[in-house]
Amino acid sequence: MDTALKATALVCTLKPSPFDSSSDLIAAQVLDELGRHGVEGEAIRVVDHDIRPGVEADMGDGDQWPKIAERIRNSDILVFATPTWLGHMSSVAQRVLERLDAELSNTDDRGRPVMFGKIAVVAVVGNEDGAHKIIADSHQALNDIGFTIPAQGSTYWNSEAMNSQDFKDLEVTPTAVVTTTKTLAANAAHLGSLLAHQQYPAV
Repeated sequence: MDTALKATALVCTLKPSPFDSSSDLIAAQVLDELGRHGVEGEAIRVVDHDIRPGVEADMGDGDQWPKIAERIRNSDILVFATPTWLGHMSSVAQRVLERLDAELSNTDDRGRPVMFGKIAVVAVVGNEDGAHKIIADSHQALNDIGFTIPAQGSTYWNSEAMNSQDFKDLEVTPTAVVTTTKTLAANAAHLGSLLAHQQYPAV
């Protein structure tokens, strides 16, 4: 189902621009696949912005999160991309989830959290294990905030244990990752289109 949706990818690498990033690469691949379904996308490398710690919508004193949050609210699909560090999501990714918590109290004119009707998908890379736990934690947090997770709404790549190879260094993306990303994008675009035309009911 072709759509006229918008997607924002939050790339939670620890590496500032212009350094190469595996998280940035897998987020770009997700956005490319979403584009095949008519979804316009943009990526934000979070570490390039001054995102203050906290759980308020605006932490003041130059906090740049409000502008990022506005771009998420103006999108239909959130792509949450993070590397794996010590078996967990990056500290940047954790901060994003903490800042998104403020959206729970941000409601529409019918009392629904503003993230209701928006889709979230997760992309994880790492040269160590941890992707399944990160995806589980991310899906739970994003769903709590109000996002809807589509069927098979995640994609990931892990290198074999004790290997220092990065996703960005691969000559070819493995077929399993390509296929999984295609499914993620197709399901996200389909569900996003449905919710864009028929929002959840107000309780």
